[in-house]
Amino acid sequence: MNSFIICINAVLPMFLLMALGYLAQRCHLITKATVLKMNKVVFAVFLPIMIFNNLYVSDFASSVRPGLMAYTAAAILVVYAVSTLLVSVFVSERSKQGVMVQGLFRSNYMMIGLALAANFLDASGMGCVSVLMVVVIPIYNILAVITLASHNGEKISWGRTLLDIVKNPLIIGTVLGMVFVGLGIKLPTPLESVISQIGQAATPLVLFLLGAFFRFSSLPSYARDLFWVCLGRLVVVPGLALAGGIALGFGNVELVTLVAIFGSATATASFPMAQQMGGDAELAGNIVVATSALCSFTLFGWCFMLMSMGLI
Repeated sequence: MNSFIICINAVLPMFLLMALGYLAQRCHLITKATVLKMNKVVFAVFLPIMIFNNLYVSDFASSVRPGLMAYTAAAILVVYAVSTLLVSVFVSERSKQGVMVQGLFRSNYMMIGLALAANFLDASGMGCVSVLMVVVIPIYNILAVITLASHNGEKISWGRTLLDIVKNPLIIGTVLGMVFVGLGIKLPTPLESVISQIGQAATPLVLFLLGAFFRFSSLPSYARDLFWVCLGRLVVVPGLALAGGIALGFGNVELVTLVAIFGSATATASFPMAQQMGGDAELAGNIVVATSALCSFTLFGWCFMLMSMGLI
């Protein structure tokens, strides 16, 4: 019973914040255009500062875990390879193939995953979660470009892809946080306070905007595709990733991190990328909406299972 209550307390606030955002959108208090603009602000300002603060207040030596980094990178590549194979066999429409592969392997770790991890881990644990940005973000971006370009007949621009990764605000926030902690640089107290407050505001703002992004009207027309992507993204992928982590003897921080990375909904960034690169943008948007709406329930299930087993 105690595990159940802890998991409810961790996951329910995420669901309620998304529901509040959806309600605000339905009541016309916030428009789609405003959501898109605010998402850019969150991505460029709030999330990088939150990641920087997570690292700044952490114990850097305990935050860097090479074994977890290597396992995460390998697991993402395996998920990508298997997803590509299965989608190419069972989905005939090329405009859908790249979108569905991206929906399966690319999670919303930066928004939903970090919010979940913050409810289970202390400052040191969150430092570990944030450091993994250096591994996860480049892999996600490179694989997403390869996937959409190869399925839509576009030429891959490696220079532009690498430049986008280097310029990514989340990567910049991660690297700066690692530099400050590694060199022992201390900020003035007022600035520390501001950074901490922005970091605390990032998670609820992200979840509110994610809820306001939801549009359910076109979900039925893609029901079959959405069923398989949601099953893979929210059940099969985290199940296999966690099974591997448990077999390797990973502990509390590592397993929470794996749930955050592999159990989260499909990344919201997959929608505009599909739009820009000729994929089925409507399907991409529906995958984000469906997985985001369902992930509160599946995340609760994974966390409850791990707590019941005494692993977190």
